[in-house]
Amino acid sequence: MAETKVSARKKAKKSTLVIVESPAKAKTIEKYLGSGYTVKASMGHLIDLPKSRMAIDVENGFNPEYITVRGRAKLLRELQKDAKKADEVLLASDNDREGESIAWHLRQAFEGKTSAPIRRIVFNEITPQAIAEAVKSPADIDESKVNAQKARRILDRLVGYNLSPLLWKKVKNGLSAGRVQSVALRLICQREKEVEEFIPEEYWSLDADFIKGKSKFTAQLVQYKDKKPELPNERAVQVIIDEIGNSACKVVDIKATEKTVRPKPPFTTSKLQQAAANRLGFTSRKTMQIAQQLYEGVNIGSTRVGLITYMRTDSVRISQTAIEDVRKWLGENFPNDLPEREVEYTVGKKAQDAHEGIRPTYTAYTPDSVKEYLTRDQLRLYTIIWERFVSSQMNNARTRTTSVDIQAGNALFRVSASKVVDKGFYKVIKLLSSKEDSTGSLPSLKVGEELTAKKFYPEQHFTQGPARYTDASIVKTLEEKGIGRPSTYAPIISVLLDRYYVTRSNKQLVPTQLGRMINDILVESFPEVVNENFTARVETELDEIEDDKVLWSKMLGDFFFPFKDKVENVMATHESFKGTMDEPTDKVCEKCGRPMVKKLGRFGFFLACSGFPECYSTRSIPLARCPRPGCDGEIVARKTKGRGKEFYGCTNYPTCDFITHFKPIDVYCPKCGQFMVEKFDKKNGTYKACINPDCDYLHLGDDSTPAISPEDMVSPETSGEMES
Repeated sequence: MAETKVSARKKAKKSTLVIVESPAKAKTIEKYLGSGYTVKASMGHLIDLPKSRMAIDVENGFNPEYITVRGRAKLLRELQKDAKKADEVLLASDNDREGESIAWHLRQAFEGKTSAPIRRIVFNEITPQAIAEAVKSPADIDESKVNAQKARRILDRLVGYNLSPLLWKKVKNGLSAGRVQSVALRLICQREKEVEEFIPEEYWSLDADFIKGKSKFTAQLVQYKDKKPELPNERAVQVIIDEIGNSACKVVDIKATEKTVRPKPPFTTSKLQQAAANRLGFTSRKTMQIAQQLYEGVNIGSTRVGLITYMRTDSVRISQTAIEDVRKWLGENFPNDLPEREVEYTVGKKAQDAHEGIRPTYTAYTPDSVKEYLTRDQLRLYTIIWERFVSSQMNNARTRTTSVDIQAGNALFRVSASKVVDKGFYKVIKLLSSKEDSTGSLPSLKVGEELTAKKFYPEQHFTQGPARYTDASIVKTLEEKGIGRPSTYAPIISVLLDRYYVTRSNKQLVPTQLGRMINDILVESFPEVVNENFTARVETELDEIEDDKVLWSKMLGDFFFPFKDKVENVMATHESFKGTMDEPTDKVCEKCGRPMVKKLGRFGFFLACSGFPECYSTRSIPLARCPRPGCDGEIVARKTKGRGKEFYGCTNYPTCDFITHFKPIDVYCPKCGQFMVEKFDKKNGTYKACINPDCDYLHLGDDSTPAISPEDMVSPETSGEMES
């Protein structure tokens, strides 16, 4: 297992330099290789395009001008010296396009500096066996894969360096636009528009308690007069209750059905990000950071182990060695749940299949056996990876659902109860506790048996509009539409958040006003660039470049020259929004007494002195008046130290310590006069609620009881403390 040393070390008499991307990975691999091998880290790209200029010769085949990344020259010189002293250089950057590009640049930088042969090695997991196999079988750099990365890098540079100046001229300085990120922004803005335009409609449901002897159970109305019941309001429900209140009730049908539940395949990158978001509450960035740690190696006692395979993959393929390993473990621990043959999963048409699905490197490293060596978040992520992989090679589970129909006059009620009759793979993933083995319970019933209707439960509901995107759902959408690749899902979200084009609210992605404005300009002027089909087509063409079917320079030429003409046309004809967003206010500068104006900045709107540049005074925009009795402060947005999480507090702090984590909105409660905040839950979706804990007013989106404007607000009479 991990304790065994690579046999290659005994034979290695020459000095071999191995270069990986990260120090953690270098530390793990050097332990495996032993004497004769020196493992160093490049820390990612050492050579890249400069940040200060486009550096693409569009008139001569789109040749890029690469330079040493600022601050990395010393490290590059050290690696060149190490290469000069070595008898062999093995470039072991990640097995993807970016990794191939890093290896290619290092080879270029080493040529002429060393006489040692420079070869490429790749591996999918950091284990002694995998490293030994890689060292035994070095190969040449894949030039086609390098060209695919080059094409993506240049294409993104061409788009960014042409669209960004347009935004500087038309909106404000310092803005930027990216090819893939702009498409994701468009999706988020489209969804926000759907959320805002959705009008909830009222509807009602009706449940009833039925009695058999000492047993009681609840059933739901599913038919009325042989049709699906239409219950738009409480009166419609009451008509049915009045009609059937004294009717005889009897069981008219009982059905029992069994369902086979198949285990899911091992995780791909997108599925891992979705599961970690839904089950663990992780952002996509956090998921990938922790997965990187598990992949590169952690200390398990005195042994350093790479716990999972490479975490950037769109394939569910599993190596035969791993299949044999997991089946051996299952045979020893769950022999009754081991299928006769291995379970196979279909690899999607778009999958690159260069890597396996994400899995533990050794099945024997169960979550329980390694939990004392991992951080809480490392253990949680490793657990879902381990469970998903091991369960994928187990027997199906089976559930049985019993459904009972009860006739009461013209109404038909139905109740169902489910029970797991064969846990199968659920035994490993621990999805079901003893309480969750069944949903609901029913007494013994027979068709024709009479029951008593004891009590009715009418309940009001409102239709739910489309949900805003979350990390999980936007990654799912990007994958389904063919936008981006496993390595880009997390960076896409991070870039939008870092640029403040999008914010997170209750784990939902919400476009800012700045993001909406940029999206509007791009959609109006460059619909073909921010079109999801175009972006998906680019990904396909990059794949074709990697497969040596398309010339990278031709692909760039077909895109760039029409795009450049369009940019110049928009630059000359599109109206500018610069300065039009500054709004006068009644606020006065505390430093010089001049009026303050509302401006749009890097992180949203703020108040600035109209005397700028003579006066640099700025402050946050008040969102509401402080609800604390006797306090004349205002509520403004603040950020926590460290993580920078947004909350809302009084400007009179520390005299007034009022805070809330719900965003205040500029409308006020019609019942008590306090300001409203935006909340979200699964039952109601996004809704408005009064900040006053003693007031139960909610505004779910219908206009039956509208909230009131600041001008109509009454003086609140509050008796309790506000949220703090």
